[in-house]
Amino acid sequence: MTTYEEFILQNEERDGVRFTWNVWPSSRLEATRLVVPVGCLYQPLKERPDLPPVQYDPVLCTRNTCRAILNPLCQVDYRAKLWVCNFCFQRNPFPPQYAAISEQHQPAELIPSFSTIEYIITRAQTMPPMFVLVVDTCLDDEELGALKDSLQMSLSLLPPNALIGLITFGKMVQVHELGCDGCSKSYVFRGVKDLTAKQIQDMLGIGKMAAAPQPMQQRIPGAAPSAPVNRFLQPVGKCDMSLTDLLGELQRDPWNVAQGKRPLRSTGVALSIAVGLLECTYPNAGGRIMLFVGGPCSQGPGQVVNDDLKEPIRSHHDIHKDNAKYMKKAMKHYDALAVRAATNGHAIDIYSCALDQTGLLEMKQCCNSTGGHMVMGDSFNSSLFKQSFQSVIIRDAKGDFKMAFNGVLEVKTSRELKVMGSIGPCVSLNVKGSCVSDTDIGLGGTSQWKMCAFTPHTTCAFFFEVVNQHAAPIPQGGRGCIQFITQYQHSSGQRRIRVTTIARNWADASTNLAHISAGFDQEAGAVLMARMVVHRAETDDGPDVMRWADRMLIRLCQRFGEYSKDDPNSFRLPENFTLYPQFMYHLRRSQFLQVFNNSPDETSYYRHILMREDLTQSLIMIQPILYSYSFNGPPEPVLLDTSSIQPDRILLMDTFFQILIFHGETIAQWRSLGYQDMPEYENFKQLLQGPVEDARDILQTRFPMPRYIDTEQGGSQARFLLSKVNPSQTHNNMYTYGGESGAPVLTDDVSLQVFMEHLKKLAVSSTA
Repeated sequence: MTTYEEFILQNEERDGVRFTWNVWPSSRLEATRLVVPVGCLYQPLKERPDLPPVQYDPVLCTRNTCRAILNPLCQVDYRAKLWVCNFCFQRNPFPPQYAAISEQHQPAELIPSFSTIEYIITRAQTMPPMFVLVVDTCLDDEELGALKDSLQMSLSLLPPNALIGLITFGKMVQVHELGCDGCSKSYVFRGVKDLTAKQIQDMLGIGKMAAAPQPMQQRIPGAAPSAPVNRFLQPVGKCDMSLTDLLGELQRDPWNVAQGKRPLRSTGVALSIAVGLLECTYPNAGGRIMLFVGGPCSQGPGQVVNDDLKEPIRSHHDIHKDNAKYMKKAMKHYDALAVRAATNGHAIDIYSCALDQTGLLEMKQCCNSTGGHMVMGDSFNSSLFKQSFQSVIIRDAKGDFKMAFNGVLEVKTSRELKVMGSIGPCVSLNVKGSCVSDTDIGLGGTSQWKMCAFTPHTTCAFFFEVVNQHAAPIPQGGRGCIQFITQYQHSSGQRRIRVTTIARNWADASTNLAHISAGFDQEAGAVLMARMVVHRAETDDGPDVMRWADRMLIRLCQRFGEYSKDDPNSFRLPENFTLYPQFMYHLRRSQFLQVFNNSPDETSYYRHILMREDLTQSLIMIQPILYSYSFNGPPEPVLLDTSSIQPDRILLMDTFFQILIFHGETIAQWRSLGYQDMPEYENFKQLLQGPVEDARDILQTRFPMPRYIDTEQGGSQARFLLSKVNPSQTHNNMYTYGGESGAPVLTDDVSLQVFMEHLKKLAVSSTA
C-alpha cells in the first residue's frame, strides 16, 4: 500500500497535478470548514518523455452540454461497443474505427496509466510561430550593442519557417519592412498618438495589395503549408541576412536629450502598434511580441514619468499616498493592450534591463494575462539577461521549442463539484456552464481560460466547490472526477489536445475527518494559499491581506490541531500539517507581501513569477533553501535560521531569484589571507569550490536566471541572507543563549518560535 506522500508524488509525475486535499469532503459545509479550499496546481504541458502523442482525434461524449473526452475512468461495454461518460452518465457508441476493441485490445485512452494523453489533430492547418521584436533605441551605445548581439544570435536559433517582424522606438516608432533587399525601409509613427488596429492596417497598407503570384514550388509531402506573409512579417529563413544587417545598423535614438532630462521614450505606442500589427494580420494564431526596454515610457499613451530627471518615478510610498499621477492612466492603456493580445492568442514578453524602474508595475498585465515572460535585470550586457533570453528560444532534443502557443484550457467536473476559478497566467473566456460556481476565486465565472503562451513549467491554480448540501451528502465509496482539456498550437505548428482526467474519493467529514486530514498536501496547500494571498494583495491594502492570511492559519490550526482548551502547551498538529505554519511565517516576511525595500517594479516582477511557477520552485520562493559546507562532512541542508550562520561554515542560499554564497567569519579571513592558493591547504580550496560549482548548476537550469551574490560575514550584501533567515537571535535576546549559537540579526521582526507560540495561544483560546 503506497503512502499518501508516494501517491501525491506519483500523481505529480504522471499528470502534473497536486491537490490540496486528496480525499474530498462530501458536503459543501464540510468543505468550507477545511479552511484551505479544495484546489489543485496543474501543469498543462508537464514533460512526459514516456508519453508519445497519438495521431488521431479524441472521442467525445455525444451529449451537447457535456462533450467530455473518453478516458480510463469511463465504464466500457466491450460487447455492445458502448461507453458511459463518467461526467454526465450518457451512453455513447464507439466510432466505427474502434470496432476491433476488446478487454485485451484497448486503445491508449482507456489504459489507466494514460490518465494524461495527448492527441495530434491531423486535420488542423499548421501555422508557424510568429515573433515581433520591439526594441528600445534610447539606450547608450554599450547597452544597445549588447542587445543587438543577443538579437542577432537569436535569429540562428529560430526555425526557418517562423515569421519575424521588427519595430524600433525612441521618440518616434519605426515599423521596419523586411521584404526589400538593398535598401532599408521603415514606416515612422509619432510616439504621442495611439492608433487602432484598423488605422495601423490602413497606414501600413496591409491586406490591400494582392500578393505577387508565387512561382509554383514543388510541395514536399508532409511539409507544413506556408502561412500568408506580408512585408512586415517574413519567414526567418528568407530575411535573416537582411535582418542581421538591419539590426547591426541600428543606431541610438537621434533626438537630442538635454542636460537633466530623460530621453523621450514611446513604449506605450510601440507596444500598441505591435499588438495592432499582429491583430490585423494573424488574429487567433500563436505569436510572441518581445519588448526590450531600458527605461521608463516618458511620453504619449502609457507614460509612467515625465522627461524631467528632477522628478523620480513613483515609489510604493507615492502609490500609497495616491501621489503617482501617471499610474492609473498608464495601467488602463497597458491593460487594454493585454486584453487585445490575449483575445488574439498573442503573448507579450517584457525584458526590462535598467538600473532604475522601467514601468513594469503599469505593464505587468501584458505579461500576466498573456503568459508572456517578464525578465528584470540591470543591463542587457549581463549574463542574467543573455542567458535568460537564450533559454526562452532553446529547443529540445527533437528540435522543438519548449513553448506552446494560443492555448485554451477547459475544466469539466462531475456533478458534485463546480469550478470557482483560476489564478495563473491566463484570462477568462467567460464560458458559462453547469460546472461553473457562483462563488469566484481569482478568475471565476467560467470553465475555460485562454493561455497565449506556456512552457512545461507553467502552472495554473484551480479552485473547486463541493455543491452537495449537508442534508444530502454524497454516498460513501463514490469518486469525484475532474477533466482538464488543453487545446494548443505546438511549436512545430500542429494543433494538439492534452487531456488529464483524475478522480478522488469522497469522505464524510463529520465521521471521517481523520481520513480527509491524512490526505492533506501541505506543500500544495501553502502554494495555493500564497497565490490567493498575493492575488488579494494586488487589490487590497497590505495589513488587511496579512490579517486575512493570519485568520485562515489560526482557523486551520483550530480545525486540525489536537489540544486542550486554553492550554497552548498541549497543542499538536498532525505530521502532514507541521510545515504549513512555517511556510505561512516565511510568506508573511517575503518580498511578495513586504514591499518595504523593494520598488513597485520589483514587487510586480516577484509576484508575476510566483503566479506561474510549479510547486517546487514556488516553495523555494516562499521559504528559501539553505545548504551548509564545512570540513565536518559533505554539504547538508540546514535550518533557515540565524543559528546556521557559523564562523567556520560556507552557506549557499537559493531564494529562486538569488543564489547567494556566504562565507563565515573564519572562512572569510582565511580566504582574504589567500590560504586557498597554498598547496598545503588543498582541502580549503576544495571547500571554497564546492558551493560555487553547485551554484553554477542551479544558474544554468533556472529561468529567469537568478542574481549571483558572493559575500561574507559583515559584507554589505550579507543583508540578503540576514533578511531571509528566521531571527531566532536578535540584538534583543543575544545574551540569553549561552556560547556561540550563530550571528544575531538586528531586527524587530518576530522569530518563528515567537510566531508559533502566539499561533498556539490563539488556536487553543476558548474566546477565539
